[in-house]
Amino acid sequence: MNAVVFDAAAFLATASNKPGVYRMLDEQGELLYVGKAKNLKKRLSSYFRKTGLSPKTEALVARIRQIDTTITANETEALLLEQSLIKQVRPPYNILLRDDKSYPYVYLSSQDQFPRLGLHRGAKKAKGRYFGPYPSAGAIRESLNLLQKAFQVRQCEDSYFRNRTRPCLQYQIKRCKGPCVGLVDPQEYAEDVRHSVMFLEGRSNALASELSQSMERAAEHLNFERAAELRDQIALLRQVQDQQSMDTEQGNVDIVAAAVAPGGACVHVVMVRQGRVLGSKNHFPRVPIEQTAGEVLAAFLPQYYLGVSEREVPGEIIVNAVHDDFPVIIEALAQARGFGVTISHRVRGTRGRWQGLAVTNAEQALAGMLANRQHVQARFEALQEALGLDEPPTRLECFDISHSSGEATVASCVVFGPEGPLKSDYRRYNIEGVTAGDDYAAMRQALSRRFSKLKDGEGKIPDILLVDGGKGQMSMALEVIQELAIHDLTLLGVAKGVTRKPGLETLYLNDTHHELVLPAHSPALHLIQHIRDEAHRFAITGHRQRRGKARTTSPLEGIAGVGPKRRRELLKHFGGLQALDRASVQEIAKVPGINKKLAELIYATLHSD
Repeated sequence: MNAVVFDAAAFLATASNKPGVYRMLDEQGELLYVGKAKNLKKRLSSYFRKTGLSPKTEALVARIRQIDTTITANETEALLLEQSLIKQVRPPYNILLRDDKSYPYVYLSSQDQFPRLGLHRGAKKAKGRYFGPYPSAGAIRESLNLLQKAFQVRQCEDSYFRNRTRPCLQYQIKRCKGPCVGLVDPQEYAEDVRHSVMFLEGRSNALASELSQSMERAAEHLNFERAAELRDQIALLRQVQDQQSMDTEQGNVDIVAAAVAPGGACVHVVMVRQGRVLGSKNHFPRVPIEQTAGEVLAAFLPQYYLGVSEREVPGEIIVNAVHDDFPVIIEALAQARGFGVTISHRVRGTRGRWQGLAVTNAEQALAGMLANRQHVQARFEALQEALGLDEPPTRLECFDISHSSGEATVASCVVFGPEGPLKSDYRRYNIEGVTAGDDYAAMRQALSRRFSKLKDGEGKIPDILLVDGGKGQMSMALEVIQELAIHDLTLLGVAKGVTRKPGLETLYLNDTHHELVLPAHSPALHLIQHIRDEAHRFAITGHRQRRGKARTTSPLEGIAGVGPKRRRELLKHFGGLQALDRASVQEIAKVPGINKKLAELIYATLHSD
């Protein structure tokens, strides 16, 4: 039996350009290597270049059979997640880790009259507050340096602090207020500590607002020296807000997001413990019919949490969609685990950010799965069997029409091959000269323009031509194909069922009398749905671009003799295009700089329809 080879080209074609963490697995599914990247696609591409790899990297690449990715909001979060995974699993190829130090924290002592700030690693034995974890000691030093400039809270060791008889250099350069020798009032110092805590808790906006109000009050009382100090503090806060993962000492949460598309679904689970993202995993449940994200979640949650007795259930589960069965699921989870569980949907702040990341990862993973070369090939083979073709098709084209009440009609043509979408072959056709809203005439024009080029030897003939729209559009396409005498082309019409629900489509093969209905779980139907939805998306995008361009372009532009100055005079005189459109030639001629001949040209242009 031949070993499965990792298809790097197909994987990289759908890889994200966002920051995140990647996990390389071997044939048994064992983790080989964990890495982070500012740009996942660029970083992963570097592993599969033809030359320049080290022997270690070549050995790693030879063992790769699967790569999983988790998208994060920024590179800092990617670093924290990478380090968490390395500490938990210790992959064999992460051999460059030189030490196993714990994450660094900012420590604020609480037992002192004048608390101090400092960097802390290891067990949290000392009384006080710990802020973090931070990705590196350098990140902490940067924050401490900023706090020292802004609020001048001491950072010296207690032994040094207790033995001072005169202020040190930090006082001289205005980095400390000299609490060691009683040069600052305890209440003023406590206020500086409170402001430092607000910053460390991530409440920089509230802190800046509070300082701004204090600055205004100081200026009103003519205390300009104090106002200047507050101004400098605000300026420092606005300079940098370090991206960090804050440990709230609470917040055991699972974020479960579902993404659904023709042909599959993905549920991405992110685990957050003690306020920190520990890891995530993709699940690809089989869906017998195209369902909503809420329906997928309602089926997934009980199986995921109740199907495995040792699986931890957090106090809160954040989802990206709702379903009527959630109250029952909450009750079942509470009975099974012995404590209350909540399912949240509308969340803000940090939880909203976690939810967004889970949705992004679910959508990315599903897109990668659907675009997988082996997966697409299997769907093409299923389509061959469903349509009774002699061999698998190699080129599929699908046409769709988009407009708004007949305005800015655009036809799209998308192309799929065994490797997935062939976007270089996509085409759009701006439809002109047809009755507004006449989709049949629009389809005739698009097909005629596309296939008339075949007579001149231009373009490729598809194996299957898909037309979205039912019997009417199918008949129109059949007429065009017959008029142009195009042979060896399978025509497939796609009509939505009575309920118009995906998965219940009716297909017409080569004529309107040959109906075909495929099972909702059929890979061939999933391929047809995928192509149809892509054609619809591409048509809508083109239509919106054309409509937006038409609506942002003045109808006065392009009229000979009407430049920017005369356009301004016309709009100023009439107050807008609507009033100008209602004006007569004589009224237009009254505008300064507009003679009767030019007024007639303007009138004719505005009423050309």
